[in-house]
Amino acid sequence: MKDPKNIRNIAIIAHVDHGKTTMVDGLLKQSNTFRDNQAEMAQELIMDSGDQEHERGITITAKQTSIYYNDYKINVIDTPGHADFSGEVERTLNMADGVLLIVDAQEGPMPQTKFVLTKALELGLKPVVVINKIDKPARRIDEVEDELADLFLELATDDSQLHYPVYYAIGREGKAWAELPDNPSEHADLTPIFEAIVSDIPAPSVNADGPLQLLVTSLTYDSFLGKYAIGRITRGVAKRGPVALIKRDGTIINSKIEKIFGYRGLAKEEITEAGAGDIVALTGIADAHIGETVADKDTPEALPTIDIEAPTLSMYLGPNTSPMKGKEGEFTTGRQIGDRLRKELETNVSLRVEDDGIGFTVSGRGELHLSVLIETMRREGFEFEVGRPQVVTIHEDGVEKEPIEELFIEVAPEFVGAVSQELGTRRAEMRGQEQTSSGTARMDYILPTRALIGLRNLLLTATKGTVIMNSLPHGYQPVGGKLPQSRNGVLIAFEAGTTTPYALQAAEARGELYVGAGTAVYAGMIIGLNRRGDDMEINVCKAKHLTNMRSSSSDGVVQLTPFTDLSLEQCIDFIEDDELLEVTPKSLRLRKRYLDPNERKRAAKQ
Repeated sequence: MKDPKNIRNIAIIAHVDHGKTTMVDGLLKQSNTFRDNQAEMAQELIMDSGDQEHERGITITAKQTSIYYNDYKINVIDTPGHADFSGEVERTLNMADGVLLIVDAQEGPMPQTKFVLTKALELGLKPVVVINKIDKPARRIDEVEDELADLFLELATDDSQLHYPVYYAIGREGKAWAELPDNPSEHADLTPIFEAIVSDIPAPSVNADGPLQLLVTSLTYDSFLGKYAIGRITRGVAKRGPVALIKRDGTIINSKIEKIFGYRGLAKEEITEAGAGDIVALTGIADAHIGETVADKDTPEALPTIDIEAPTLSMYLGPNTSPMKGKEGEFTTGRQIGDRLRKELETNVSLRVEDDGIGFTVSGRGELHLSVLIETMRREGFEFEVGRPQVVTIHEDGVEKEPIEELFIEVAPEFVGAVSQELGTRRAEMRGQEQTSSGTARMDYILPTRALIGLRNLLLTATKGTVIMNSLPHGYQPVGGKLPQSRNGVLIAFEAGTTTPYALQAAEARGELYVGAGTAVYAGMIIGLNRRGDDMEINVCKAKHLTNMRSSSSDGVVQLTPFTDLSLEQCIDFIEDDELLEVTPKSLRLRKRYLDPNERKRAAKQ
């Protein structure tokens, strides 16, 4: 059991791709947390352990690890960099006493840096700044330091937060300096960062002698020991035996700590007891949920619960109703989907799920937040359908208000006109525009959250894939007027069957295709985007028949343009209110909500 004075709890925060996870990996390796052979076997990014985290190159869930440096135990929390996963950030910052803010030497403080730093400074955490990637040819370190000073001036809650130490690093090479080096290629290691954590981050302010208090900030599972309740001990000592679990509504449940685990590197190690200030995982408390307090059984006192910002987007998610239902998924019923969503609620604190009779209304922090959940369920063998994302409105003083977001766009000067035109049609209000030192234009807009749905794909097309977009929640405003339709009509399969090259060749002239030859389709399924504004039914299963003039193969080989294979996020962006996305472990199919053309016409008149 460590003396609280020898414990440091830090959260590592930064914008996406500024090097948080790489820095944690470097600290793990240089603290000799791994044996030599383990370090060689460890993957490139040790902390990003999930499949989707590797594929997307982002951190999705916050993770804890512990590093031992001299006599100090350093508990490190790696946080996500996307605003969509800010619920993860909000709950885990409660365990920290200071933050390591990592900023790219070229890009400087970006929108997500601002968002997470705001949360950290509100909680009174001590910041230490690391300017990373100082070996970049386009680095602009002096400008970045000025931008950081402006950011802290804007966000600080008291004067002491304006005095922060700055370090310089090349995280990928495991190098850091207290002063800007003349030659970054010289030999160095991360010792300055370790020393900064020990000297600049305060020890946890805790009471080691009082009765036990621990706020549950994270949950994990395994099939052997069940649920782990993870949190920082605010007061007292955690030992095996009976405890009280104080729920959010104040009710007290008698419970029992069966095992206590500390962290060493990424592994949990069983310990007999843990003291105040340490981050531990407890088993045996099966009823624990995030935001509840584990307390002494004789003197149960609750800690303040974690406040999480409300979700901004919702979408329908329910059992698959297409003619191909049940063919590709393992879990297809509403009950199985409901059980899986309720399980997700226990660990995904910013998610909300409501039963709407047939399916469920799932609310989250953004399109990425919801699409990660959909992709996770899909990989687990679930089959279901989802509807178009809708904004979650609130009522204040009798007025219905919708969420708005601050949108930051960086783009080459020649595309400024195309971006401004698209955002103008979506009722976006420009707050500012400037030219960066690298020659790109940086624009700042305020716009309704619903205007962001489908925007990324349009801007990527308009800027030849070069646009950089980031958005942050910016509050609420009264609901505005309807936005214009953002895309043309669709091509709809006329009948069920298998697509043929002969029929697709004719369909190509009508628009852009989303299916290839030999694909099974059904009536009402969307197979492409029309060149015109209205929907068009088209027969893509028609075969070329033998006639008395020629054989069925006489015109030679059909040359088809390669079809567009939409990703999950592109599909979610694409669908309109009268359309659904069918999600199975093997396929993504776009379809009309009403498959029968007569029902579609009746619904359109209502």
